[in-house]
Order: sequence, then C-alpha cells, then structure tokens
Amino acid sequence: MKIAVKNMVCQRCVLAVTQILDQMELPYQQVTMGEVILSDSVSEEKRQQFSDALEAIGFEIIDDKRKQLIEKVKTTIINFIHHDQEKTKLTVSEFLSDKVQYDYNYLSSLFSEMEGITIEKYLINQKIEKVKELIVYDELSLKQIADQLGYSSVAYLSNQFKKVTGLTPSHFKNIRSEKRIPLDKV
Repeated sequence: MKIAVKNMVCQRCVLAVTQILDQMELPYQQVTMGEVILSDSVSEEKRQQFSDALEAIGFEIIDDKRKQLIEKVKTTIINFIHHDQEKTKLTVSEFLSDKVQYDYNYLSSLFSEMEGITIEKYLINQKIEKVKELIVYDELSLKQIADQLGYSSVAYLSNQFKKVTGLTPSHFKNIRSEKRIPLDKV
C-alpha cells in the first residue's frame, strides 16, 4: 500500500516518518522522500492515527492524484538539486519527464495551476537555497558552487541570486544570519 506524504524534503524527514511507523508498529517496506510503502493494508482507523501523527510533526498524507503528482515533481527537483551528486546533462523538462513519467507540458501546466509558480521558478528557488547553504558552509568558492549547480558562470549565478534574494552572494556571505528558508517552505 503506497501513501504519498507532503513536506518530506530530507533524510531527517524520512527518519521522522520511519520512527512514527515503528512506534505505531505499522509494517513497511520502504520510506523515501514523499512516499511510504506499507507491507500490508491498514484499517481506516490506523490510517487516520498515522495521518494525525504525521500532521503533528508537519507532514500530510496526500490523497488527491494531482497533488501527489505535484509533490513527486517537487521531491524530484529537491533530490536533484540538494541530494544528487551526479548532475545530468538533460534539460529540466527531459529530466522531470523521465523521472516522473509524464509529459513535461502536462506537468508544467498542472504545476503552474496548482502552485501558482512555474516549475522553472521553483527550480531556481531550490537552486538559490542550495547556493545559500553552500555559502554558509564556506567550503567552496563561488566558481565551485556555480559548477556544482550547473550554472554557466559565476556572473550568471550572481545575477540569479541577486534577482531572487535582493543580495549579492558576497553580501549574503557577510550577513548569513537567518536568510535561509526551510526547503518545505520554498
């Protein structure tokens, strides 16, 4: 039994959901970002208890198929930007179509309709959050960050960063305080 879960954006989220499953003694096969695969079907009462426990820590079960698809697009983008070490040469549209198994035009129009922003804008926002994270870690140069995130140049990264944040990357590096946004709020 598959259950789609909203707001699972990192491995700590997976761990938190896994702990709930263990506490509730719900047998599961797999827990990944955005999805739980239970070993058996559960009663409606047990499912509601699971849903309540998830909501108590900021997650939500998604029953609507269109919302599930949007969450899968978001999770795929988050994985790609924040967790995948192997960057692909595919365009965003090719990458998403391949991973989500839907036509990109359909995904794009559905995403825009339901989220109020384009997939491209969401991707840019995620990339900028990753840039912020890497700047705060202070382990890589801007050139290395640009290369890691697929920017053609430091100037392009800097321009996009300033458009989104209103700050240059170097100014952001100097102030650093409280400027990052949690991934589930992007």
